[in-house]
Amino acid sequence: MLKQKVRVLVVDDSASVRQILSTILNEDPEIEVMAAVSDPFAAAKRLQDELPDVIVLDIEMPRMDGMTFLRKIMAQRPIPVIICSTLTEQGSNVMFEAFEAGAVDIVPKPRVDTRQALMESSGRLRDAVKSAARARVRPRAARRPVEAKLTADAIMPPPVVGRSRPETERIVCIGVSTGGTESLRDVLEVLPRACPGILIVQHMPQGFTAAFAKRLNGICEIDVKEAEDGEPVLPGTAYIAPGSRHMLLQRTGVRYHIAIKDGPPVSRHRPSADVLFRSAAQYAGKNALGIIMTGMGDDGAKGLLEMRKLGATTRAQDEESCVVFGMPKEAIACGAVEKIVSLSKISREIMLWHDAGQAA
Repeated sequence: MLKQKVRVLVVDDSASVRQILSTILNEDPEIEVMAAVSDPFAAAKRLQDELPDVIVLDIEMPRMDGMTFLRKIMAQRPIPVIICSTLTEQGSNVMFEAFEAGAVDIVPKPRVDTRQALMESSGRLRDAVKSAARARVRPRAARRPVEAKLTADAIMPPPVVGRSRPETERIVCIGVSTGGTESLRDVLEVLPRACPGILIVQHMPQGFTAAFAKRLNGICEIDVKEAEDGEPVLPGTAYIAPGSRHMLLQRTGVRYHIAIKDGPPVSRHRPSADVLFRSAAQYAGKNALGIIMTGMGDDGAKGLLEMRKLGATTRAQDEESCVVFGMPKEAIACGAVEKIVSLSKISREIMLWHDAGQAA
């Protein structure tokens, strides 16, 4: 029995962009562009006849802008939507508005050399579409060839089992991908300043993480920032790995600090949760809590297992509350997870674990 293709509706006012996107997507044997239309009104008419699996949507369009259309879709008949727009370049607030409105992913569309840039990101776009097709979307109130898949060995050697690790402050490491921007907000905005230091890998392109951290910092009681090489890890602060660079936990004596490194993608991602988790296994051991959340693929599963083997506490987000139950599913399957919890309880798990350490 042939695998059913992911059917895509492209909505963009530029005829040339519609042609480029259609060509890129149709080149993948698992994807089929069912239609490419010029504005939301044409899209709405097409939706009366047939529902796509995924919509690729521009923001700047005549008659109705893409953000308004996105909110209407999510309020009336949720369909996974990927935003492909010039307005999402370099951490624009539009990106965060789109995630809040229900978009599952963002693919920037540069204003200059658009054709070349889209062709160069063709693999990213196709992966985003296939990931989105598996996403859980819920109603919202109006508010190239595949690269070789490397492991964390490409960045640092495996941790040594049995090596003594001195007692030090507790630390939390989180790995998350598709659906993570709003899920992280749900976790971080209710944490008190008395929480431990938190290191976060959110799969996100270069140029977006600083703005993402700034946005979260404005709504959270704890401090949230983009991580910098060499800075100490402080309680009451969440550090987000810079886009397109790996983040590692390191330790001098009993003090933690952050290392930001270049290097090849690990588990097809940079930053990679596998890299962060491995470094936590090596330098924190039982003093660490590893959490894997919503996301496509298996990044983080092996690293979380290494953490558990070296005494760390591990948690995974449950299927019901995930946008994409990929990363948690793989971590659970390989035995890396001690406990599965809903998104609404992750912050509570962090504080229960932290308080237990303080009492010990």
